Amino acid sequence: MYIDILTLFPNMFDSVLGESILKRAQAKGFLKVKIHDLRDWTFDNHHSADDKPFGGGPGMVMKVEPVYLALKDIKSSEGSGAKVILLTPQGIKLDQKTVKRFAKEKELILICGHYEGVDERVRSLVDEEISVGDYILTCGELPAMVLIDSVTRLIPGVLGSGDSTASESFENDFLEYPQYTRPAEFKGMKVPDILLSGDHKKIDDWRAKEAVKRTRQRRPDLLRKK
Repeated sequence: MYIDILTLFPNMFDSVLGESILKRAQAKGFLKVKIHDLRDWTFDNHHSADDKPFGGGPGMVMKVEPVYLALKDIKSSEGSGAKVILLTPQGIKLDQKTVKRFAKEKELILICGHYEGVDERVRSLVDEEISVGDYILTCGELPAMVLIDSVTRLIPGVLGSGDSTASESFENDFLEYPQYTRPAEFKGMKVPDILLSGDHKKIDDWRAKEAVKRTRQRRPDLLRKK
């Protein structure tokens, strides 16, 4: 998968892309990420990618011209089939079904909003608008990192085993069942006997029931959706 990122703060991605699964996915060729500084498509002396909003109001608004020119150059050099996504609190909320859909794409272009938002005309240049939750962040770079991480995990071969994601939280609209590892007892807290039994059928049944139980207790809204 190819992911292009349009951002005003390219250095924010260094640590996230340089560690753990994302680092390995790139090293093995499953993922290729290009970070583009939107200021490269500005032409004034200060390389301004934002300006004061028409009509007055607080803060600054990201300009449409740098975004338009950046998308034009990227699409002309790498093809026009990429899905363009704007990270914004006004977008649809990111969930696992949406992540699965994005994971099937060959190329994504992520636009990271900032300041008081983007010029409304930027929205005419994108295919989808995505939010990571009903709260306000300083910038769209953090949601972009969340999206990249969640999508990369689903690229075949990245995690090594197709079973790695099958039972995780939000797969099939259930939270994940409780997990344990050694030691079998810690400060009086014991691992359930069923997990030590070696009976995989009973273990699978226990895990299925615990997933439903945990979802009912913590996220009943997921069960209502089903």
